[in-house]
Amino acid sequence: MESQKRHTRVFSFEFFPPKSEEARSAFHAALEQLAPLDPRFFSVTFGAGGSTRERTLETVREIAGHGKAAAPHLSCIGATRDGIRDILATYKALGVRHIVALRGDLPSGMVDPGDFRYASELVRFIRAETGDHFHIEVAAYPEVHPQATSAEDDIRHFQEKIDAGANSAITQYFYNADAYYWFVDTCEARGLTVPIVPGIMPITNHRQLLRFSEACGAEVPRWIRRRLEDFGEDGESIRSFGLDVTTALCAELLAAGAPGLHFYTLNKAAPSSVIWERLGL
Repeated sequence: MESQKRHTRVFSFEFFPPKSEEARSAFHAALEQLAPLDPRFFSVTFGAGGSTRERTLETVREIAGHGKAAAPHLSCIGATRDGIRDILATYKALGVRHIVALRGDLPSGMVDPGDFRYASELVRFIRAETGDHFHIEVAAYPEVHPQATSAEDDIRHFQEKIDAGANSAITQYFYNADAYYWFVDTCEARGLTVPIVPGIMPITNHRQLLRFSEACGAEVPRWIRRRLEDFGEDGESIRSFGLDVTTALCAELLAAGAPGLHFYTLNKAAPSSVIWERLGL
């Protein structure tokens, strides 16, 4: 963790593009509440195979309209070089300087993976096309990517993304700090000293958390699962317990030298803003 302590701390929030008028209102409310916290950037997710391309672009424009920096996600699976080139040109024209480069998941029913197989290839393409215009974030998996054949293989793929030109990384969310420390120390042993910012998922809904975690390979420790089970349908107790657990995790990570925090908001401001306030950020 030693090299991580030397980085300037970066705090950020993630949104997803709203699909309906009701969801759009919720997004606007969350943006209004979180913008005054002055995070370094707001990231915006990008659907499988570019399925939310226009809504991602619209969300980026709205964030920019609030005078805040947006970091759109860009997934390459199922994409063509020309398609990615067009998106990069659009973002450059909007003044965007930050990209989250991901492989992404192949949409259901789609067979052709497109011109890119790995995120490292996307990073290399962005660098070749745009030089140093974009700060490029990539994903990191402290508890190992669910499709990786081994932890060693996962680290190797991460190194390929950094070698291709990525500036920093945001992790999948986790609740086991030791997994993050192990990942960072393993990377540092290989000479990888870019900032690796922990991804934070506030706990607000028991079933939703387990569903998300099953899909992305994030482990929910047994003691947390059992406590959540004990609360049953008591949503207020779940949220209170979740805020305590997540705040304690964030405080520990920052004390250990983590170079910031990235909050997965699910387009809800309250949980992240409460944690932010408790941490005194």
